[in-house]
Amino acid sequence: MAYITFYTKLGCLAAGKQLRLLRESGHRIDVQDLLTQPWRASELAKYFSGLPVAERFNMNAPRVKSGEINPAALDADAALELMLEDPLLIRRPLMVVGNRRVCGFDPGLLQDWIGLSPAGNLATANNWNLESCQHA
Repeated sequence: MAYITFYTKLGCLAAGKQLRLLRESGHRIDVQDLLTQPWRASELAKYFSGLPVAERFNMNAPRVKSGEINPAALDADAALELMLEDPLLIRRPLMVVGNRRVCGFDPGLLQDWIGLSPAGNLATANNWNLESCQHA
């Protein structure tokens, strides 16, 4: 069992599925509102270690979907600046367990990192869209 600090957009349907999977796997979760968190660039950057800049973005954010922002055309500093101004741009969730921070919900990574169980939950997770907050 892990204790997870889980930053997300409250009310997001995908986050509800993610939280269900984590709770059913026995993890304790402290859910925080990603959109109202007073982020600093140095702290936010810790979640993106090793991720290409474009993969740090919520591809469903209105400004990305409209083409106003092209994540592939940005460097890391410019991306952080935009995310601090508009947290909807941040790919969700951001999670902390111990000293490790990650961005996004990758069931395979989570299985290896903190464990997802029972095994059926991982199979179910692979069939769910766990990163898109679609409405019904």
